[in-house]
Amino acid sequence: MHAVFLTLALLTVTGISSLISRVGRIPIPLPLIQIGVGAIAALAGLNIGFDPDMFLLLFIPPLLYADAYRMPMREFGELRNVIIMMALGLVVFTTLACGYFIHWLIPPIMLPAAFALAAVMSPTDAVSVGSMIEGGRAPARVVHILHGEALLNDASGLVCFKFAVAAAMTGLFSFQQALGSFIFMSVGGIVIGIVCAWAACRAEHVLLTRGYDDPPTQIILAMMLPFGIYLIADAVECSGILAAVAGGMTVKFTGVMHEARTETRLKATTVWDMVNFTFNAVIFLLLGLQLPQLISGGAAIARAGGISPWFLILAILGIQFMMSLIRFVWIWISISARRLFAHFRHRKTVIPSVRTILLMTVAGTRGAITLAAVLSLPVATLASSGFPGRDLLVTLAAGVIISSLLLASLAIPALLHGMSTGEDDPSLHELDMMRIELAQTAIEALHTEQAALAQQEMNAAPGGEETLDLKQEAIARLLHEYQDTVHRLDNSRAAEASIRTAAIREKRTELALRFRVIRHMRERLHMRVIQKHINDETEWTINQELDFIEQELQIEARSLPRPDSLPQSAPGPATQSRAECMAEPVTS
Repeated sequence: MHAVFLTLALLTVTGISSLISRVGRIPIPLPLIQIGVGAIAALAGLNIGFDPDMFLLLFIPPLLYADAYRMPMREFGELRNVIIMMALGLVVFTTLACGYFIHWLIPPIMLPAAFALAAVMSPTDAVSVGSMIEGGRAPARVVHILHGEALLNDASGLVCFKFAVAAAMTGLFSFQQALGSFIFMSVGGIVIGIVCAWAACRAEHVLLTRGYDDPPTQIILAMMLPFGIYLIADAVECSGILAAVAGGMTVKFTGVMHEARTETRLKATTVWDMVNFTFNAVIFLLLGLQLPQLISGGAAIARAGGISPWFLILAILGIQFMMSLIRFVWIWISISARRLFAHFRHRKTVIPSVRTILLMTVAGTRGAITLAAVLSLPVATLASSGFPGRDLLVTLAAGVIISSLLLASLAIPALLHGMSTGEDDPSLHELDMMRIELAQTAIEALHTEQAALAQQEMNAAPGGEETLDLKQEAIARLLHEYQDTVHRLDNSRAAEASIRTAAIREKRTELALRFRVIRHMRERLHMRVIQKHINDETEWTINQELDFIEQELQIEARSLPRPDSLPQSAPGPATQSRAECMAEPVTS
């Protein structure tokens, strides 16, 4: 009952934290609000223990699996060199440089222990990175690099941490052993993730071809896949994190989800969105729940060592500054090297601005992986002495997590203000071009149908004119719909701005009216239930049909450009204002 109560309380606090952010319109990123709510809940008496192994197993595999599945494969391939430099080279560079700095700043921390602390803080957190930069305002290239780095740098950081801990505990370190272990853990984890995911996709393909496409069963099995991959990799001492990432990419590469029914895909998307939101929120809540205990522990450490707690705060800020400086320098060196190689090879390369480099620097936040790893350090018992200075390292790591999140929440909005989002992202242009091409394909098919219908009219027997007229009317309606799509999306110079603007405003007005009609239909449906003209089962069936229609309309509405981006060669001011007013429900 105690575990059940804690679970229900945690989920309740999760919903409250999101509600506070939505209703209060607080200009603070949701992760920081969730950390604050978690800290308040801990002070109010909600105490939840933090088991690092259970935490890594329960939360990390599904989140990294889902992030890897959503990672664009083409951009990942194009940016692989940059991502590997950030995920591997930067981790090693940070471990060495920041380790020496920590030992210099706080001499009682031995050098191997300083390396362990620097290693555990070197990986960026995929959850917090996504929460900070998502929303469509950051350049797509930066988003892809940061996501790719966060997906891959956990393995390199944890390997460095493992050998730094071993060196601190035993005083022994072997570079050859460390390199061999890193290769085994990384390659083994990737291979296990690919093999397990491919086998699961083949099994699902067999089930789908034989007609066993039950949405709840498929979704449950798909959700269990990242846990299974992680456990198998962990059992053979390989990287379960890289295994989950490789599994998500493999499932996407096989395209098995495209073979499932539409209902299965829609429900799976809803379930995964819910899991992502809940797990992301719970992770930050758990960080907040540990915060009061970590703060009190840090103050006790400072008093026991005869130093001021302010020195501990200054040490945390100094470590955060040094890690940000190291990250900035590494990114600048990587860009300079890429520019030099591109010059020698006579190739063009994208050179980011200083503002973009600063954005990538402050977006390197720390989070759940750092806290889970540092809490896994051996605790002193009667049988063993434990890790030297463990409590101090835990306090410093927690402080750096909070300071990195605070720095990102303050700096990222300012850096993103006025920054162009689509300059490096060809996918936005490709999306419209593909929609135009598909609409033109449909128009060509309809013209072919018209020609065949005209031939049928010539050879038609008496009495068949009514059927042919109905087909002509249907073809005319569909032609108007697809031609309107082409007019709305074609923003090339050959397209007339006035025609495109009129088509967009006409579509916005139409969608707004459709949403109003659906709302009135729902009201009438609910009224008939209250009047007992129909039962609630009928209401549920029709509401589900209306949900699918409304979802399709929402997807169509999101594909429309914003009103402020439309050309100004539009209808008169009165007509324009009325069209935008009627289209307002579409954008909301």
